[in-house]
Amino acid sequence: MSASNPLADLLSEKGVLLADGATGTNLFAMGLESGEAPELWLESAPEKITKLHQDFVDAGSDIILTNSFGGTRNRLKLHHADDRVFALNKKAAEIARAVADKAPRKVIVAGSVGPTGDLLVPLGAMTYESAVESFVEQIEGLKAGGIDIVWIETMSARDEIRAAAEAAVRCGLPYVYTGSFDTAGKTMMGVHPRDIHSIASDIGEGPVAVGANCGVGASDILSSLLDMTAANPEAIVVVKGNCGIPEFKGTEIHYSGTPPLMADYARLAVDAGARIIGGCCGTSCDHLRAMREAVDSHIKAQRPTVDTIVDRIGPMRNTVATDNPAPTRERRGRRG
Repeated sequence: MSASNPLADLLSEKGVLLADGATGTNLFAMGLESGEAPELWLESAPEKITKLHQDFVDAGSDIILTNSFGGTRNRLKLHHADDRVFALNKKAAEIARAVADKAPRKVIVAGSVGPTGDLLVPLGAMTYESAVESFVEQIEGLKAGGIDIVWIETMSARDEIRAAAEAAVRCGLPYVYTGSFDTAGKTMMGVHPRDIHSIASDIGEGPVAVGANCGVGASDILSSLLDMTAANPEAIVVVKGNCGIPEFKGTEIHYSGTPPLMADYARLAVDAGARIIGGCCGTSCDHLRAMREAVDSHIKAQRPTVDTIVDRIGPMRNTVATDNPAPTRERRGRRG
């Protein structure tokens, strides 16, 4: 693990940390329209972003992620806001920082950095250096707003993870990165969970933590967690799973996870070696409160097997890696 920083210090103090829940699904519940950029609410409805962070802190989160997942110029240009990258990311960090600073306990502000949505050479037109520059531009705004750490998430491609990690180091900040293992147990670009540790270990002092977020269901991400902690039992591993399994009801996506199920997911995550546990798509504050209680009251037990996970959480969507995986949710979609 890298040198002292606020996240590493809090991990040393508390052992296991609770991250926050979904951004997107909770903002949709507040009125965000499909296709609308959550980052634009930083200017048009900052009080709603403040409320989301505050609700997460009140539910027990030790880490809150800024509302900046799509904050690169690549994503913001889709909303004609690529000229406001620095300002929007700075605002995202400032809003989260203000909530964290008035909390009755230490709360870490993590600067959310999602995929650019563009493919790197040779699959696409984006060069590695242009990816680094895009992430630097975003992270400079987040740094100016007061983040503690860069939180690179929902990633699929090795080179994009490396570009974001290099950008964090250029900006003088520690970083975490997580992949989304949503395609037959691997990322869309073929990264296996066991290989997550080595992707950017040579960049700067290496990541403070690595792990998985989003993907498909809670059982699947726990299976990925077993692979990650088996590959490197000493690493700080993050798991931020979806709230059960996403299912269409009419034209809307609903998530099957109840607060008791997500509490059991948190217990299993502790048993499987996770040190940072949170929720992704569909995870509300009710779920987080149950997870907080579970993390606080649970005594680490025997390492689970995949069969144990399926028995307690439900069936996996990804069973065996295949050459022709079934279509999954669009990988470059929005976090939560």
